[in-house]
Amino acid sequence: MADAQGTPRPVGLVARLRSLRALDLEVALRAALAAVVPLTVLVVLGRVDLAAYAAFGGMTAIFGRSEPYRTRLRTVTAAGAVQLGSIGAGILLSVVQAPVSVEALVLAVVITLVILVYNTLGVTPSGPLFAVFAVLVCAAQPVDDGSGWLRWGVAAAAAAFAWLLAMSGWLLRRAVRTREEAIFKTLPRRVPVRARAYADPRVWLNVVQNVLAALAAGGVAIALGIGHPYWAVVSAVAVIPPARAAHTVQRAWHRVIGTAVGVGVAALVLWPEPPIPVLIVVIAICQFGAEILVGRHYGAALVFVTPLALTVAHLATPTPLPVLLGDRLVETVIGAVLGVAAVLLARRFVEHVPMPPPTAATPSIRPKERP
Repeated sequence: MADAQGTPRPVGLVARLRSLRALDLEVALRAALAAVVPLTVLVVLGRVDLAAYAAFGGMTAIFGRSEPYRTRLRTVTAAGAVQLGSIGAGILLSVVQAPVSVEALVLAVVITLVILVYNTLGVTPSGPLFAVFAVLVCAAQPVDDGSGWLRWGVAAAAAAFAWLLAMSGWLLRRAVRTREEAIFKTLPRRVPVRARAYADPRVWLNVVQNVLAALAAGGVAIALGIGHPYWAVVSAVAVIPPARAAHTVQRAWHRVIGTAVGVGVAALVLWPEPPIPVLIVVIAICQFGAEILVGRHYGAALVFVTPLALTVAHLATPTPLPVLLGDRLVETVIGAVLGVAAVLLARRFVEHVPMPPPTAATPSIRPKERP
């Protein structure tokens, strides 16, 4: 397998790790700082209860990976707006104490809009995972009267800081413009605007997959009376590949196994009940590790993503650890099974209703290009 420039792509996780570049380390460091700095500020201020909002705003920094800054301005700004919109929607659902039916409707709308916007503007990753996570967790957080704007403001401040981190290299490159090529790595990723992405049936197939799997996972978790039903929804969405990617069951199961192993890692981290500064260090390490692996093996990345998410949730709303981990494991299985079912159904659908060939406006994503 070769990339767009004809360079052979490494096969296997070990080979992919050996291919790490300075750009990968820069992205991982950026994402870790975007998570840790706002959380540290909240700890100093004694407002750890706002950690989830800062964490979801800080996720803006994971976008724009290896993109030229003109392109990154578009994609990271779009991602930040989506995160803030999702957080705001979740806060509003909590304030009005919306019934499950309304929350499900909002979830379906968020998934649809995110997939359409990201595929149109070339935002990568183009899946709705982070937006879904934000809207559901924020909807589950109790909001006191009048504190909704404060919570959204914390998220906005974290998103702004993450945006600045993502764009900071532009100033550094301009400062040494004559020696830029000697000092900095090239930014190879090209993600054009796809104005007619809405006309690509593969995009709508991805919308239907995510909406049906998310609603089914949440419905099953609620029917079984399991706490934290949003874990099932997030797990289902995490298993489904993005639009235009190959729908392989092998990669779906990689994601399931990665999440399950991540629960075990979270247990080892949280069981000793470490102090808050240690938890912040854990979040930094997990964010760094996730960004190093996400472009190479998403299943391995989930070994870091899962304890990251659980640690943030534990900071925001401390829960007895057996309950937290038990809910996460059971709902991971529920969501993963339904996510894999969505992958299988999509494959069967495509066998009977072939998708149109890729074009320059709506290219395909090769199987080993995005694990």
